[in-house]
Amino acid sequence: MAQDIKKIIAQEYIKCAKDPSYFMKKYCYIQHPTRGRILFNLYPFQSKVLHLFRDHQYLITLKSRQLGISTLAAGYSLWLMLFHKDKNVLALATTQATARNLVSKTMFMYDELPKWLKLPAVEKNKLSLRLKNGSKITAKSSNADAARSEAVSLLLIDEAAFIDNIEETFTAAQQTLATGGQCMALSTPNGIGNWFHQTWAKAETRENSFIPVKLPWTVHPERNQEWRDQQDSDLGPRMAGQECDCDFLASGDTVFEPDDMTFIEQTSLKEPMERRGVDGNFWIWEAPDYTKSYMVVADVARGDSTDYSACHIFDIANAIQVAEYKGKISPKEYGNVLVGIASEYNDALLVVENANIGWSTIEQIQEREYKNLYFSPKSHNETVESYMQKYERDKLVPGFTMSMRTRPLVIAKMMEYIRDRSVTIQSKRLLEEMRVFIWKNGKAQAQIRYNDDLVMSFATALYVRDTALRLQQQGMDLARAQLSSFANSNARNKVIMSSVANRQENPYLYKTQHGEEDISWLLK
Repeated sequence: MAQDIKKIIAQEYIKCAKDPSYFMKKYCYIQHPTRGRILFNLYPFQSKVLHLFRDHQYLITLKSRQLGISTLAAGYSLWLMLFHKDKNVLALATTQATARNLVSKTMFMYDELPKWLKLPAVEKNKLSLRLKNGSKITAKSSNADAARSEAVSLLLIDEAAFIDNIEETFTAAQQTLATGGQCMALSTPNGIGNWFHQTWAKAETRENSFIPVKLPWTVHPERNQEWRDQQDSDLGPRMAGQECDCDFLASGDTVFEPDDMTFIEQTSLKEPMERRGVDGNFWIWEAPDYTKSYMVVADVARGDSTDYSACHIFDIANAIQVAEYKGKISPKEYGNVLVGIASEYNDALLVVENANIGWSTIEQIQEREYKNLYFSPKSHNETVESYMQKYERDKLVPGFTMSMRTRPLVIAKMMEYIRDRSVTIQSKRLLEEMRVFIWKNGKAQAQIRYNDDLVMSFATALYVRDTALRLQQQGMDLARAQLSSFANSNARNKVIMSSVANRQENPYLYKTQHGEEDISWLLK
């Protein structure tokens, strides 16, 4: 009888060692959120994923919420440790507490194993479990040194899309992974442009070693459309798209709504009719029309860093992007380029951000004596009066001043235009930046390792279009009222008119420190 029991145990042990799915279904217990302690009776889709875990070195899993994939990874880790010597499983997550949760699942399964299947533990605490055969699992929060000194057999990255510095960790671990170690990256999506999204996209096109596994909510046999509709009600459509549909665009905290960006992509994006310049980075969709007024709005970079100098040429009346530049160029040379572009587009209003390095570009524009450079009031409050101070340049500064006060207003203005779909964007480069322009710690900014030069210059163009033109119109209305009152009643006003010898001379010569200017056009 004892011999038969030993034989049965030996057979069971061999079955478990050969097939992790058999091992989990028969001997692994889990803590179900509503059913309590139950056997891990795998769904068919979980069994398929488990065998992918076993058979491939690099696996990236894009998953819906509550599919039990993290629990599955914990069970696979335990199987690897029990039936293989000296396996080192490293569980990484955004925080140590999250990583510890995965190790806790592994420990619960280990504790519930029958004695004949359980190897003695030589180390066991909240963050690690080490077995007598030398295999272990450890929980760590992700950082550049998390895997640097480890001989990792399995790098298990949970919610990889939410870890900011995962690139550094993965790079540090690659030396040991290259000798035969496995990497499994699991996550719901969290916007585009991060390491998880980039790795997933390359895996789909077979540009890296990862095998992509996509698990939307529909793979779960206990879920139906009624459940999915309820998620929209409970989470909102955008969050439900992230948590249920594996939708990268719907996920993340992007400043611009995914539906609006999809609308731009489908309705207005075009290939430029001309790519000009040595680097081909000046894209043109519409040639100058001499019946139109244009604005050129520029952001300046040093020309030798990771940022780019960027500008947009904008049809003011119709709110249409007609041309765009993005490239690396010295600030002084950029000033010459901007003067050339602005002159070509009907002496366009030239708006250049005047922060830091922007002054070098503005100085070059002024040296060229370009006549339609935008000036900002020194006051932090833009009013009709401050706009009318264009006649008193000592009260203005050249260029657009981006400050802690104006930056949120500038971004809000672009959000308004995009939401109302009242602006025409033709550049795929700009749309790509919009997709990685996110909210982080309450501030709208480019995702790590991406740029927002095109976004910020475009947002500035829309802000200037609204504020400057509105103030211009209000200023003109104010001036008309003042001048009409003067003409009708000959009353004194604040405008100092030039002295006249007789009534035949022009009474509308306005004295400024730069000379006399005829402002009778305001009454037309």
